[in-house]
Amino acid sequence: MPHHALEIALTRPLDPTEFDAACGSTQLAANHGITRLMALVHAKTPDRAAHRLRQRLEDRLPIDVITTHYPDANGQVLLNVALPPAAHAALTAAARRAGQSRERFVELAVHRALATHAEQEADRLNHAVRRLLAHTTPAHLLSAVGHALSHLPEEPTQ
Repeated sequence: MPHHALEIALTRPLDPTEFDAACGSTQLAANHGITRLMALVHAKTPDRAAHRLRQRLEDRLPIDVITTHYPDANGQVLLNVALPPAAHAALTAAARRAGQSRERFVELAVHRALATHAEQEADRLNHAVRRLLAHTTPAHLLSAVGHALSHLPEEPTQ
């Protein structure tokens, strides 16, 4: 059976004692702020690996989402999210009404949301460029963009 690299996003940073306690059952690597963890899990599939990791750690850690660290052959990343019972029931009912499995229903909803976000971002950037072009020439704007891209900060700004 292969090992699967999984990333755990936590709902809050861990203190070192919590991290040490969690490492008692599973080997984990943490980022600097102990808000994200990495684990290697032995399982037949990434889905089973994520499920197994959640079962091992859900009582010890404030887990938000578990994801596969590397995309699969189709470029997709597995998301493992534990929903409250009411949300799970609502999702199951909506999927049933749509004639789809829960997994397929969520997959399509995520794809739609990402497509909408990409369109909105493209529209926002297009609007911003048009505002800038109202006050300068395309050549000057292109030069400024090139300069800005060659001097990017290490962390993206929000």
